[in-house]
Amino acid sequence: MFLGTHTPRLDVKGRLALPARFRADLEGGLVITKGHERCLFVFGMAEFARITEQLRETPMAQRSARDYSRVFFASASHEIPDGQGRVTIPAPLREYAGLAKDCVVIGANTRVEVWDSAAWQTYLDSTEQTFADGEEALLGLQ
Repeated sequence: MFLGTHTPRLDVKGRLALPARFRADLEGGLVITKGHERCLFVFGMAEFARITEQLRETPMAQRSARDYSRVFFASASHEIPDGQGRVTIPAPLREYAGLAKDCVVIGANTRVEVWDSAAWQTYLDSTEQTFADGEEALLGLQ
């Protein structure tokens, strides 16, 4: 399970240092792909295999399934962290997420998300009420 918020910087070679607490789960390899709201999703290999199987079972007769699979897999990049826990974010993915230097890396349960720092703050500001409302609707908390 990935948790927390971290603020690494992208270096001039497009490399991002993974948070130390995430490295053990990702050291054997990971997949980076387009996420939602212009972030990047980072999956450990086991989770990526689970999602791949789930998408494999989706009927390809559904256009939405074909569209999602095409974008998801076409933008995916298999990476292996270097000895310092850095991974290279391919240029097309950096462009998609608007990554230049200041990044936010969040733990999102079974995946890691990489955001441009300003985009993450805008997202947080715009979803505060949705978060508060979701607590009751999703978790039954009051």
